[in-house]
This record gives sequence, structure tokens and C-alpha cells, in this order.
Amino acid sequence: MSEDAAYTEWMIWFDHEKCTQCHGCEVACRAWRGLDQGVWYRRVRNVWRGGYPRVKSHSVSLGCLHCVEPACAAVCPEKAISKRESDGLVRVDRELCTGCGACLDACPYGIPQFGPAGIMEKCDLCEDQPGREFGPPCVATCPGDALSLRAVDIGEKVAHQKSMLALMESAGG
Repeated sequence: MSEDAAYTEWMIWFDHEKCTQCHGCEVACRAWRGLDQGVWYRRVRNVWRGGYPRVKSHSVSLGCLHCVEPACAAVCPEKAISKRESDGLVRVDRELCTGCGACLDACPYGIPQFGPAGIMEKCDLCEDQPGREFGPPCVATCPGDALSLRAVDIGEKVAHQKSMLALMESAGG
């Protein structure tokens, strides 16, 4: 994906100030991927702060961050989760996954999903999906440009992971 993979990794960047809370990214992802009932590779959570009359809200659109040091991969007893060195993509080998759930317990963002087969599923940036010339459907669908597919350096990625964790904590988990 990247010409200078030693210094960059790919991720979907989220800017909460641009999010219109339309949930279009969720719908686009589900429709494009044909996800099973109850499986969400991208979720939007609305965060409410303050009290009347000073109530404010913002949203958190969250999918796999393809972490710099993925906790899910570190705890997987079957080594079914790995990080590709060339571009930072965190992948799941569905043939090795036993659905034990250790990855979900370890992920601070609650990303891993388990469909009817009981095997872990998550966002893979739609890297192998046909017709992706406009980027992942969640990015292409976002009317406010709150999502963007980016090649970032490790420092930027770590900072974004921390900001997403802070947004999640403000939403109550």
C-alpha cells in the first residue's frame, strides 16, 4: 500500500469535529461487506456531555485502528492475528481462529466481532474488496469527510489511538 512502508502504516483516520452523526459509514460497511446480523466492522457512538441547557454531543466512528502494538495479536493463543510489517495492517487468519474471545478482552476499543461461525472478524480496510477505487466504502460514503484512509507515521498513529481511546472513555467505554 505504501511506497515507504518502513515509516508509514495505513489506517482510517476519524475527525470527530467533522462527523454529522449520520451513521452512513456503518451502513456502507455493512452493505458492502454483506455482514451477518449483529456484526459491525464500524460503529458510531453518540457522546453526550453537559446538562440542560448546555448539552453538547459528538460522535465516535470506530473501526479497527490497526494498532501500532495490537493487544489482540499479543494475546491470541492460536496466533491467528498478525500485523503485516509492510503496511501495518492487522489481519485475522480465519483458519486458525478458534473464537476464544481473548482478543476482544484485550482490545481497548472493543473492536473484535464474532459472527454466526464464532470466528473473529474485523475491519481490514477493504483491501481485497473489488471496486474499492474510491477507498473503503465507509470513507467514500462519509458526507462530512470525517473519515479518511491515510498513510501515517508511527507517532501520528499512536497519537490518534490515544485520542480515540479518550473519545471512547468520554462515551463511557
